[in-house]
Amino acid sequence: MRKFCWSVIFGMAMVAVFCCQQPAWAQGCIVARSNGEVGGPQSEGGYLAPGEINFAIDYRHQFSFRHFIGPTEQTQRIADGTQVMNKINLENVVVTYQMTPRFAVTTSLPVLSASRRANNSPYTNTTAGIGDTSFLVSGWLWNPQENTRGNVQFGFGISLPTGRDNESNLVNNGKGIVNSLADYSIQPGSGGYGIIFQWAAYKNVWKRQLYFNGSYLATPQNVNNVLRSSNTNPATLTQYVSISDQYLLEGGIAQPISKVRGLSVTLGPRMEGVPAHDLIGDSLGFRRPGFAISVEPGIQYARKGSLFTFQFGRAVYRDRTRSVPDIITGGHGDAAFADWVWLGSYSYRIPTRHRGSHQHMDHDPQPPAAIH
Repeated sequence: MRKFCWSVIFGMAMVAVFCCQQPAWAQGCIVARSNGEVGGPQSEGGYLAPGEINFAIDYRHQFSFRHFIGPTEQTQRIADGTQVMNKINLENVVVTYQMTPRFAVTTSLPVLSASRRANNSPYTNTTAGIGDTSFLVSGWLWNPQENTRGNVQFGFGISLPTGRDNESNLVNNGKGIVNSLADYSIQPGSGGYGIIFQWAAYKNVWKRQLYFNGSYLATPQNVNNVLRSSNTNPATLTQYVSISDQYLLEGGIAQPISKVRGLSVTLGPRMEGVPAHDLIGDSLGFRRPGFAISVEPGIQYARKGSLFTFQFGRAVYRDRTRSVPDIITGGHGDAAFADWVWLGSYSYRIPTRHRGSHQHMDHDPQPPAAIH
């Protein structure tokens, strides 16, 4: 029965990762406020024990400049020098406390610094500040003490609008000094509350590990209070910024390097995006929905309670889908995507005085790092 359950879980996981281009998922795009989650296994250390605390700092960098309408790149934008360039640097501070062998609580605080500039524009918009804080409760489906070769974790939490969503700059637009509202793609916060769903699964197979991580942020509110333009037409559709859902899927395989204890290499697909239709509530307001699929190689090194990871995603497919206002008006806006997404993290666990014998395995990869 257990083998059948694992076959179903990982069959669904691989279908979700590789087949999400069908209409039900064909909506999304790389999001500046995404937490830069890193999937993959720890090579040693295993599950957190009750009473342990894990500190982590995640980092994400991306530079978006290639414009797409649907899956078609608008190459004339670069040729004409009219492309919009977004630079995102996102740090995420994460603290996890393991309450019991199965259940943990996690809080995370993102810190964003970003810039946006049109190549033919005389000025650059910049933003910096904390983002939206999140709180999460997660639990392993099966008892960790009895399942050291595979398990599934589910998490549920909330996102609070602690980040500013109306950052602006005094800039010289060539005609004088004006107050310029930064585009929503580089705002530290979304302006709304969110409901977080997360999951992580791993299975050790012949000294290798299969893993599948994901998250979905559902935003019940429709739009925030940021007025983009009083002249926007039709005003009722795109005058205000939409508070949009976000999602992330990543899976793959991890291979420990036998000659270096604690070192593993990982490889798999990554998909992240913004849907045109929110899971809960209306989906009006201005947003750029779409998604990007990347190939994501990486490395992880664990030693004495510390875990270092580095991954980089190379985009292989990008699609700027139609928003709800696009569908209503018959239009189809564009969006700038990145070629690469750079991800790094460092985490350190504060151990308890006594840890169960199930925490260390000399020959098998251990559970994946917790999703933040």
